[in-house]
Amino acid sequence: MAITAAMVKELRESTGAGMMDAKKALTETDGDMEAAVDWLRTKGLAKAAKKSGRTAAEGLVAVAVDGGTGVAVEVNSETDFVAKNADFQKMVAGIAQAALGAADLDGLKATQINGKSVEQTVTDAVAVIGENMSVRRMNKLEGGKVVTYVHNAAAEGMGNIGVLVAMTGDDEGFGRQVAMHIAAANPAALSEADLDPAMVEKEKQVQMDIARESGKPEAVIEKMIVGRMKKYMAEVTLLSQQFVVNPDLTVADAAKEAGVEITGYVRLAVGEGIEKKEEDFAAEVAKLNA
Repeated sequence: MAITAAMVKELRESTGAGMMDAKKALTETDGDMEAAVDWLRTKGLAKAAKKSGRTAAEGLVAVAVDGGTGVAVEVNSETDFVAKNADFQKMVAGIAQAALGAADLDGLKATQINGKSVEQTVTDAVAVIGENMSVRRMNKLEGGKVVTYVHNAAAEGMGNIGVLVAMTGDDEGFGRQVAMHIAAANPAALSEADLDPAMVEKEKQVQMDIARESGKPEAVIEKMIVGRMKKYMAEVTLLSQQFVVNPDLTVADAAKEAGVEITGYVRLAVGEGIEKKEEDFAAEVAKLNA
């Protein structure tokens, strides 16, 4: 029986299997859709699809460096228990190394690890470990020197927060201090010039609305806003923040004293921006017994 694109699409949508796996299942079962689903299940490929609707907001961020190039990759799982699994950690480490040679997230997913794509490697791991997983984000950074730091390390080069710092000069110890600062302070941008204009405008409007509540004249409010926005910039931009190692200096001043220039950074934290579902265990039990 001829296997059509429509048949492959239908099987993929019903099982979540990859395109080539769906096509092979239909070929092996002579186009029998139900048999193809069973074939995928026996191979562990449909099992992964059943879990794809679950929220994967835990996991690890892994960092890797090669010369002046660094990458940070977030690989999610459903529970932090899996993040402690040695097989999961080994997979994440392999994905981070693969990311050094990838241009973006899509390229990373297609990159081969031990003869299989990263995407297929994760799918296979879902079938074995039994939790939904995904390679969610990848950021690459280049500079004269790239220094890394991971917070709450679960294994070498991976933890809850991963930071990359690009810099000039050779003071790797200072670079690590800046990376630790970034992990703690979570700046919005390197400098004022790098801030999202929409973000700045939104903050300005908020501050103007707050100032207007005081009932002061518009001319006075305008002057107030200048000061408040200056303070805001100092709080959210890395180079203007007070350095956690020495609060008497800004990060820019500390870098100058160290004889280096911070040219860029990346900060990834596990699960940030993912809305976690609140589980009501009692309600779940009641549903099962209804």
